[in-house]
Amino acid sequence: MATSRLEYVFPDGSFSVYDMDNGHQLVKSVALPQARGIRGVIAHAATHALYISYGGDGDGQHGAPTMLKNDLLTDTVVWTHAYPIGIDSISIGPDGSRLYLPTGELASGGTWYVINASSGDVVGRIDGPAGPHNTIVSLDGAHVYLGGRANNYLAVADTSTDQVFRRIGPLQSSVRPFTIDGGETVAYITITGLRGFQVGDIANGTVLRTVTFTGPNVSHTNGPSAPSHGISLSPDERELYVIDWPDYVHVFDVSGGPRQAPQQVADIALIPSMNHSESPCLYDCLADGWLQHSRDGRFVYVGDQGDVIDTATRQPVTNLSTLSNTRKMIEIDWNEGVPVFAANARASVGYVR
Repeated sequence: MATSRLEYVFPDGSFSVYDMDNGHQLVKSVALPQARGIRGVIAHAATHALYISYGGDGDGQHGAPTMLKNDLLTDTVVWTHAYPIGIDSISIGPDGSRLYLPTGELASGGTWYVINASSGDVVGRIDGPAGPHNTIVSLDGAHVYLGGRANNYLAVADTSTDQVFRRIGPLQSSVRPFTIDGGETVAYITITGLRGFQVGDIANGTVLRTVTFTGPNVSHTNGPSAPSHGISLSPDERELYVIDWPDYVHVFDVSGGPRQAPQQVADIALIPSMNHSESPCLYDCLADGWLQHSRDGRFVYVGDQGDVIDTATRQPVTNLSTLSNTRKMIEIDWNEGVPVFAANARASVGYVR
């Protein structure tokens, strides 16, 4: 039986599943009415577990900070767990035993909870950057990358000690969506207020360069505080896609690695524009955007706008209405009725080691 590659898309209160190999036809939709204010989604194939964080993101509003575990085989909720402070965009280690839960971009502190994936219980904590927001666990599970909404360093913690051992920066402003290569040599980091991104050397913690958009196809509309709130590295680490809110996605050749400047090679127009608000939506409803590569590199999904871009032609092949109203989406692949691959973070990372 061939592998079935599925895209899971999470608007508030539900998720919809699309078949990548059959024109992105809708496979099913599953109601999760309790999941209002979704902030993070990840999955683990071997344990057939889907985790969704929702509720308040650290300011005491928008409901109890909560995470649920859903069984992918039965589409039933296994557990629901509330947490103090807040929740945000989660990641999971490759063995599926531990989750890393940021306490929210509006939290005054810098705590990431370490969560027992079987029970949802807090088993540790990492003191990271202020405004805990985005999270990526490395492919080997040795490190976890911590992006704080109120800090201009990207932090790296050792998962064996739960201690930060490196900080990448100082960056131009606070950290927004970011991605890393599979060998953990380079980080591509979007920044508050910057149309573009910065390139960080993971080994020594320095900023190598700042990259902005060039040419006639550049957006100038004022909108979200992070106008490039979406960055995705192709699995083969040769291309980087970056949002230019609300009108474009720019493509960069990064095949030369961290020591060679990224080259802007394509501008993909977003039609319709990303300039709207999500619906349904509990809070933080402005369509900031998000980008995600499929694991095989064939497609890039444009969160908050809906386009599915063919990376060979750099043209959209369809537009998913559900995806136009959320920036939370991941890929889960199946074979013979069981999951065989699942993204361990919302961010699309490189897979070359």
